[in-house]
This record gives sequence, structure tokens and C-alpha cells, in this order.
Amino acid sequence: MRLLGRLCALLGLTAVIGLLPLMSGRDPALAVLRARSADREPDAEAIASVRRELGLDAGPFELLGRWFWRAVHGDLGASWVSGEPVTGQLGPAIAVSLTLTALAALVAVLVMTLLVTRPFVRGLRGSSAGRAGFAAVLAALPEFLIGSVLLLVFAVRLGWLPTSGWRDLSYAVLPAIALGTPAGAILAVVAGDALRDALAAPWRRSWTGAGFRVRTIALAVVRRAGSVVTGQLGIVVAGMFGSAATVEVVFGVPGLGRLAVDAALAQDVPVVQACVLVILLVGAAAGALGAMAQRLLLGPALTDGALESSAPREITSGRLSLLLPLVAVVAVVLWGIWRDPFTVDLAARLLPPSGAHPMGTDALGRDLLARVAHGALHTAALAAGVTALVVVIALLVGIAGRRGSGAADLVNALPTVVVALAVAATAGPGWTSAVVAVAAVAWAPPAAHARSLALEQRGSAHLTAARALGASTRHIMFRHVLPAVVPPVLRNAFVRLPAIALALASLGYLGLGAQPPEPEWGVLLAEGMPNVERAPWVVAFPAAALVLLGVGAVVAAARMR
Repeated sequence: MRLLGRLCALLGLTAVIGLLPLMSGRDPALAVLRARSADREPDAEAIASVRRELGLDAGPFELLGRWFWRAVHGDLGASWVSGEPVTGQLGPAIAVSLTLTALAALVAVLVMTLLVTRPFVRGLRGSSAGRAGFAAVLAALPEFLIGSVLLLVFAVRLGWLPTSGWRDLSYAVLPAIALGTPAGAILAVVAGDALRDALAAPWRRSWTGAGFRVRTIALAVVRRAGSVVTGQLGIVVAGMFGSAATVEVVFGVPGLGRLAVDAALAQDVPVVQACVLVILLVGAAAGALGAMAQRLLLGPALTDGALESSAPREITSGRLSLLLPLVAVVAVVLWGIWRDPFTVDLAARLLPPSGAHPMGTDALGRDLLARVAHGALHTAALAAGVTALVVVIALLVGIAGRRGSGAADLVNALPTVVVALAVAATAGPGWTSAVVAVAAVAWAPPAAHARSLALEQRGSAHLTAARALGASTRHIMFRHVLPAVVPPVLRNAFVRLPAIALALASLGYLGLGAQPPEPEWGVLLAEGMPNVERAPWVVAFPAAALVLLGVGAVVAAARMR
């Protein structure tokens, strides 16, 4: 049933991709005609001719069938802008993105190994393994922020590596590190939890008491934890392949992600269709390979009911460490909210921090403190709205749905950037497109959480007794199921709120979300990058705000029960 859900979801998403031309916010025939002859005003006869050429008059089902048939035979149509075949643009871009993703995967595995080795060795010796706090903080940083810092330090300041382009593997070093570092930190968090569970499991104590060598026990612990890591590795690799767009834009890498972003901004729907389809298929394949590796590592224990888990652990965190990042963000907001973030003063361009401008000014002479403070409110308001929408969707889908977990898994593996590309190609870039894209992906994990809680409640003894006493479905839902499901799902959503804010900032950086002159953090970073060498503060202060948000998210999540 789970495989059937994945297949149905894959077919459904493929159908949506095939119908993107009809979802466009503009007439596809008009867009093609204007791209072919921009200086000529199209008439009705010319538009009708192009519509017949594109097959748009045939209806959605025939259009989808034709697109699918051509796609199976390797024909993905022609660009609306250039008129060139899409497949000719895809080949080199896919090769670049696959190379970059493979190198980033190596970086991710290396980062994970470095972060978990010391806690693992301590755990084998009987000491407390500790928690990977640094890994959790690193995992909260967006790729484009890490890439911007690496570009500034190692390419611009030191000149050790190229700044942009793609000629040989030296051009892939910084992009691979930027893409693979947060992914490796995510894997380190997962691996650290899995290793602690395996080290605390009853079988490990039994093996130690029976006199097994430490090396034998270590290999068994690694295999048990590896089954958890490989299940996530496929999703992480799929996410890197899709979200490589941010890194490719930062470093000017001519990969699939950059091709898709440029096409989405130009609303070149056929190119976006092809890019999203390739990313979707690669993501589905990576997720399936990760699931297969997980089953192979678990072996017969998966079906024989022989798996053991340790007792649940209580997570604690100091109150002071929780308050410091949040207090810093609030202080910045209160400090700069009274300033005007839009006033342009060309005589005050790129001024360094001073008493009049505590964070300096940007390339248009606008006060950076005001823009960072207003950006915090802008990003937080959008993130709160998306989180509220996600909670509603998660409760509706999770409580009402008894099937479809495979579909939720596939949606969860989709990077937000991929959905944003499709939305921007049809509706155009903007904060509305960013909200729709983030919400379209973010509902899946809370929905799976709500579904598992609802199923647990439906199978509980007290609900069976309530039904036997004649309680109505409405009474059971509002007095038993919802009170048990809503609070944990709300906590789950609260933990994900900063990640949603970071996703919105990433889309703003790519130009798919909020648009200038909006004072959104991603927009601020995108505006500041051309002047980062001359005025590093235009990137440093928005980046510091994102870092504080990520740290606050990690510590707040650690205190959630």
C-alpha cells in the first residue's frame, strides 16, 4: 500500500507538471508569440495559429497525453523564449548538477563522520555520548548563506578558489562544501540520535556482559544506526539535487537548478517542466534507493519483530541559552522598527556602521538596521501565516486520512525550491508564490505526525469503551481525538516555524519570493552580494540575523517535549 501511494503521488505530480502550460498566469500562445517577435503586436489570427501549433485547443487531457507521450520518447518540447529544444539545454545542466550533488554527498558524509565520531567513541567507552548541538545549529543554516560566506572568504578575500563558473573540479569545491555542509549536519543529528539509541539498547548490554569484543559491538551499533541514516540519506541527496539551485545561483554554476530558476523568472514553462520532472524523478529514485539500503541493513530483524529500542530520553536545555538568540532578534527589531527602511539617499551609499546608521547603509543609501528589523517582522509574519496554514492542512489530512503515507513521504522529499519553480513559472515570482510553495511541502511532516497520533487514539482502549457506551463520532472527535492530537502537532509546527522562515528567505534570495524593495532577509542578501567585497556589512548583518534565528530554533526545539 505504501508503494502504491508513492506511485500514485508520482503520477499525480507528473500530471501537474504536464499541465503547467494551462496553469500559467498568461496565455501560453501569447507568450510564445511575443518571445518570437517582441517588436510586433500579436493579432488574434497569429495567436490562434500558435495555439493550434502548441495543441492548446485540444483540452487538458489530450494536452497531457501528448506531453507525456513526447516525454517518454525524449521530446520535452521547445523553449517559449528561445525556441530551442529543451532537451538540448538539459544534458549539460544535468551533468553539472549530478557532479555537484555527488561531491556534496561526499562532503555530507565527511561532515557527518567528523561530528559523530567523538560522541560515538565516548558512548562505546561508557561515557555520556552527549548531543550534537553544533551539528543542529549548522543544520539550521541555509546553503546560500554558507555559500556567500565561503565566496567572500576563500574566493574574494584569499583568492584560493574560483568565484564563479564551471570549468574543472576546482570550481566545484566551494559549491560542494556549501551544499554538503548543512546536509551533513542534518545526517549527523539523525546519526547521533540513532547511535545513542543503539548504544543504550538492551542487546548492547547483553553483548557486553557476554564478553563480545568492543570492535564487534561497535560494528553492530554502526549497522543498527546506519539503517536509520541510510533511510534519510536518500531524502537528503534528493533535497541537495533539488535545492542546489541556491548554491548554483551564488556561484554562477550552469547547473539544472540555475537553468530552472532563470526559466521560472522568465516564465518559460517548458524549460521549468523539464527541470522539475528531472528533479522529481531523481528525488524519487534517491528515496527508493535509501529505503532499499535501510531494509538491507536491518535484514530479517525488520520482519521478525526483533528490533529493540532504548527508553525514551528527556531533552533539556538551559533557559539562558534559549533566551539569548531570541532576545538579540527582538532587540534588533525594537531598535530599528522606528526607522524608515525605504528612504533612498544616494549621498549615503554603502556607509560603514556609525552612530547615525548602526548597521551601515546599502547600495541605495537605505538604513540597514531599519531593513533588517522590518525584514524580521516581514519574514516572521509570513512564516507564522504559513505555519498556521500548515497546521490546518496537517490536521485535516492527518485526522481524516487513513492512507496516503507514501504520498506524504514523496511530498516531504520534494525541495521547496522545486515547488517554487513550478509556482513562479505559472503565477510569477512574489511573496504569494513563496507562501504557496513552502506550504505545499511543509504540510507533509506534521500531517504524518497527526495521522500516527490519530491512529493511535482510534486504536486505544478508552475510545473502544466510549464507542461501546454509545458516544457519537462527533463526541469522540472533539473530546478525545483532537485534544490528544492538536497539542503535539502544534509543538511540531512551532519547531518548524524558523525552518519555514529560512525557506522563505532562500526563495527571496533566488528572486522567487519577496521582490525588491521589500526588506526581506533573503532579498537583503541578494542585494548585498554584488557589494560584499567593498561593504561586507551589507551581507554580514542580515546573515547574522539568520544565524540567530537558526540558533534560536535549535535551542527552542530542544526544549519542546
